[in-house]
Amino acid sequence: MTSEFEETPDGRRSWAVAIVGAVAMVFTFGTPLSYGIFREPLSEAFGLSPVALSSVFSIMLFTFFIGSGAVGIVAARLPARGVLLTCAVVTGLLAPSLYVTASYLGLAVVFAALGLALGSVFVLLASIVPRWFDARRGAATGLIFVGNGLGLFVLPPLWQYALATVGVRRGFLLVLSATAVAFLIAGVTCRRPRWASWSATTVGEVLEWVRRLAGTRTFRLLFVGVGLAFAWYQLLAAYAVDLFAARGLTEAAASTTFGLIGGVSIVSRIGGGYLADRIGSRRAFLASLGCSAAGVVLFFAPPVPILAVGVVLVGLGLGGCATLYVPVLMQVYDPEKDTAIVGVFNVAGGVGALAMPPLGTASVAYTGSYVVAILLTFLVTVVSFWAIATGTNTG
Repeated sequence: MTSEFEETPDGRRSWAVAIVGAVAMVFTFGTPLSYGIFREPLSEAFGLSPVALSSVFSIMLFTFFIGSGAVGIVAARLPARGVLLTCAVVTGLLAPSLYVTASYLGLAVVFAALGLALGSVFVLLASIVPRWFDARRGAATGLIFVGNGLGLFVLPPLWQYALATVGVRRGFLLVLSATAVAFLIAGVTCRRPRWASWSATTVGEVLEWVRRLAGTRTFRLLFVGVGLAFAWYQLLAAYAVDLFAARGLTEAAASTTFGLIGGVSIVSRIGGGYLADRIGSRRAFLASLGCSAAGVVLFFAPPVPILAVGVVLVGLGLGGCATLYVPVLMQVYDPEKDTAIVGVFNVAGGVGALAMPPLGTASVAYTGSYVVAILLTFLVTVVSFWAIATGTNTG
């Protein structure tokens, strides 16, 4: 056991918590944002139409963002370790679930529960790990979001490989079993530090606090801005693999290229934290959104080399957005309500979760090209930039 004296901000125990959190983060965003990989194998295995399965994946994204956001608000009064261990147990129980269900309703329940567990782990780790740091908070936040980016890089091709080689049911079992183990280790290791202020407010008081926040212009702007900072990537994920294939890549290469966006984001997840320590989280966050917008614009051009540059820019922007929105929020609001703050703004991501994947798919299906889909993605990043820049100026 580490003594209370040794548990100091930026100490060895703090970095151990950050490393374990980074490993667990690999399995949070990577799975729900691999829904483009799931569609065809599950459609063939269970005899469901791609349209029906798209609604199942929308439900998963909905619970990932909105459900876990609500859990984050309530969890401000609960031991973080207990919630993390509960998520590990739920994920472990879901691992063999495709062996016992094949109906639309059964799949909807399985993926809804999975989204809730994955999102809850994300909310807790994103809000708790930074509390272990003071001088190196930006760098530590960047480290845990490296795990998040690694998941976006590794999980899409991993899911494709597992489903193609061992089948849908066994592949689902293996990947979710590994996820449950990572969450179990996080539950044993990660908790709020002893020096961090514990919220003395009741759930009712937290909800009243949220209601008062909702009446402020700053909150409304930031809610829109943070929500769209998630939404542009959700929209891109709906058509990116098909776009890359249409530009001449094989199906495997297109999936790998999509994963490379997450891989490139690792660089900015690390660098974004250090940059935020020097120029401020707000400026670094806005620079990341600008980088994303520039990369999306390059997707209009057919040549593969230009597409590759766009992938790099989008990856760099994605990493900065994912890493820095939490420090930005903590500068605006009282960090004592850390989990509640992250939970509330995670709900913002869920608002677009139901709409963005179908919107991206429909825009391609009805127009016969990717122009409208790319344009919508660009506009979402621009509106997010405006809302965050304006909202952080009114606080």
